[in-house]
Amino acid sequence: MALEVWSSVLSLTGVALGGGLTALSQRVTQRSAERAEERRLRAATGEARRAEQLQAIKEFIACAQEAERAAYGRPDSWGDDDDWRASAGAAMTTLWVAERHLVLLCRPNLHASVHAYGRALNQAVWREIGDTEVNEHLEEHKAAFMSAARASLSAPSGQTPRAPSRR
Repeated sequence: MALEVWSSVLSLTGVALGGGLTALSQRVTQRSAERAEERRLRAATGEARRAEQLQAIKEFIACAQEAERAAYGRPDSWGDDDDWRASAGAAMTTLWVAERHLVLLCRPNLHASVHAYGRALNQAVWREIGDTEVNEHLEEHKAAFMSAARASLSAPSGQTPRAPSRR
């Protein structure tokens, strides 16, 4: 009889231990699956955010190119240039809107260079650059913006890249 009791106790202990290990294994597997899903969602969100930032950078570059064309196409003398003024004004408005999109969507390390490049374009369009050639005036600002944009896009999600060094 005592042997039967011990046998029953050992059987119940084995069943309880097996059930506990099964529950623990299921819980560990569930947590692992939840963590994997969280990582997948973070990666998908990061990629979507990066794609949105890349699109905003592309739009800013297109607007900057339009403003640069306006700067090169500026008439030498003021007077009969209403068409140019209208198109240059529209180009600059579009550029400033695109600049604000970058400020909203991209990391802070890009803000200073995008603003400086937009300001340089504005000066070039409205000839606030004296005798300096348009391309000479824009070159440094354009290079700094492109470098900062590249650094911003290549930084892993959640990290702020260091500002690029100037040559």
